[in-house]
Amino acid sequence: MKSKKNLPHKTDLNKASLTSEILTIFSASPKKQFNYKQISARLGGDVDKEFVKSIIKDLVNAGIVAEVDKGKYQLRSKAGFVVGTIDLSKKGTASLISAELHDEVFIPFANLNTALHGDKVRVRLYAMRKGGKMEGEVVEIIERATLRFVGTLEKSGNYAFLIPDNPKMPYDIFIPYDKLNGAVDGEKVVVEITEWKKKSKNPTGEIVKILGKQGENEVEIHAILEEFGLPYSFIDEVIAESEKISETISQKEYETREDFRNVITFTIDPADAKDFDDALSFKKLKDDLFEVGVHIADVSFYVREGSLLDKEAYSRATSVYLVDRVVPMLPEKLSNFVCSLRPNEDKLCYSVIFNIDINAKIHDYRIVKTIINSDRRFNYDEAQEIIDNKQGDFAYELTVLNEISKKLRSQRLKNGAFAFDHSEIKFILNEKAEPTGVYFKETKESNNLIEEFMLLANRKVAETIGKNYQNSEFVYRVHAEPDHDKLKQFSNFITKFGLKIDTTNKITISRSMNEMIDKVKGEAHQNIIENLAIRTMAKAIYSTKNIGHYGLAFDYYTHFTSPIRRYPDLIVHRLCFDYIEKKKNKYQGLEEKAKHCSFMEQQATLAERASIKYKQVEFMSDKIGKEFDGVISGVTEWGLFVQMKENACEGLVHIRSMNDDFYFYSGDEYSIIGTYTKKIYSLGDEVRVKIVKVNMQRKHIDLELAEGE
Repeated sequence: MKSKKNLPHKTDLNKASLTSEILTIFSASPKKQFNYKQISARLGGDVDKEFVKSIIKDLVNAGIVAEVDKGKYQLRSKAGFVVGTIDLSKKGTASLISAELHDEVFIPFANLNTALHGDKVRVRLYAMRKGGKMEGEVVEIIERATLRFVGTLEKSGNYAFLIPDNPKMPYDIFIPYDKLNGAVDGEKVVVEITEWKKKSKNPTGEIVKILGKQGENEVEIHAILEEFGLPYSFIDEVIAESEKISETISQKEYETREDFRNVITFTIDPADAKDFDDALSFKKLKDDLFEVGVHIADVSFYVREGSLLDKEAYSRATSVYLVDRVVPMLPEKLSNFVCSLRPNEDKLCYSVIFNIDINAKIHDYRIVKTIINSDRRFNYDEAQEIIDNKQGDFAYELTVLNEISKKLRSQRLKNGAFAFDHSEIKFILNEKAEPTGVYFKETKESNNLIEEFMLLANRKVAETIGKNYQNSEFVYRVHAEPDHDKLKQFSNFITKFGLKIDTTNKITISRSMNEMIDKVKGEAHQNIIENLAIRTMAKAIYSTKNIGHYGLAFDYYTHFTSPIRRYPDLIVHRLCFDYIEKKKNKYQGLEEKAKHCSFMEQQATLAERASIKYKQVEFMSDKIGKEFDGVISGVTEWGLFVQMKENACEGLVHIRSMNDDFYFYSGDEYSIIGTYTKKIYSLGDEVRVKIVKVNMQRKHIDLELAEGE
């Protein structure tokens, strides 16, 4: 048990961390009975006794602590029980992540009892381990994350196994010969686990889908989509329904919508984009006052609620952006043609029209159904060139919009928004989708111009509904405040780089975080610092419960501006129209839909990262023996992860390959340290490495430190 002097004071504790401290006291003396005053005394400092009392009651309700006598509490039997999700590392070590506890619970491999990564489980808690981490054992699997796994089939003699692609699946899956269903040795397949006997080391499964020959780009990309439960094609019935949709706009729509066809309008998107969700219109009203329209494709007009198209769009919830393709939420006819705001075509939109001055002050705005005709399709580079040179198509309009967008951005940052402009890695692909080069996509003013007006539209839509229809259900985009302990840990870590953040309040956190991000731009450790900073933040999700958006510093925020590629935006369009035009306000099941969309968004993000990792490994496969400058991006007990500066590819220097000394891992210092030489390799250090081995199946790069390191 921690001594009183080392325990955090009340001002440093949130409910989760205090719960963990209280549970530690009970776990250290599992047979002892405590009242809330005794627990408070052991916590020390100025901890609120009533707060302690309420947490103990929560632990009683959770079945972790028992009230053995009036006001006296004891840990249940040998240990308490807690529900959470299994997190398996790539090395097979496991922990439990639970909303009931602040700290992760270590689960020895032998105590997993067939639980796998992502499974929802019930765990029996034991006393603290050496090093201060609580230990547990899985006693019940409440819900499996998945029973389907993607990998390569290996046949040997009279048996066959699936070698899973996912490094977080530590078991090969045994496949009886009568369950191969035509698959041959070396093929990529999908296997479903059918049985896992308690005494069996490996689960048993059957092949449910054959993807094709390992190593082929199409097969590997389909394998990534399968791994995350994402589709890669539409069924015929959905395509057929989309083909029946008419591209002709009826006279009724021309008559009932606000007509913007004679107002200057254009789109700005990536050069390779085909689905144009949004357009901007511009009209000067008088000196320094302008009408700016944010026009969003009216997908809800074409995708009717309850239709087969709608059900398919909800199931997908989002378009998926992989390295070599987009897997759209809607069939191509809708996403690239009917709904897409292509130039010189009449299009139906749902729009937010602002009367806004040059200082970004909004004088008036309205949310209305419109019809537009875009004058020009810009890509970001084209728009940027006009902004820089102040000449070309719509130079005046782009210049004014850019000035307003800069004011909007400045206001956001002043109010406490974060300014993470993370560079994206992009690949140059040949006709076989093989990577021949890597480059980094930087954010420019033209990107920020579009982003600021989209943020403004999203915010005003959320404000309109949130403030004027307070008893109505709505889908918000929310972002919680960062976990205090993670923030403190990050703050301590960055001091080694001469950096600091001020955690006094929301504004000081964001201001100092933005200053820190500015300072590390161009530094070798920039990516490491930015990634760690992002990890301290909570994930933004969809919810009917509005808690605001911490990262953007908005009290009200939603997603309204991308209904071609995001289902929540389509929901928001329908709700807005019903509330504003039809005065309806009775909706059910929105929270469930919000959770589904959040989950699918996360799966799409994981698939995108997996496709990037696949292409990175493929790109490095012909560079065995070559040396690269890199930065240590991760430190674990089994070695150093190093990200190469030139191409952002990441590999592992195994600790066993560091043979000039006996090295040990120091988690507190994010370092690996030599026993005799005292040489230290820490997170953020620059090193030179050599490519030793590339494993395409596992999407893994083995490195060694170059001579002289």
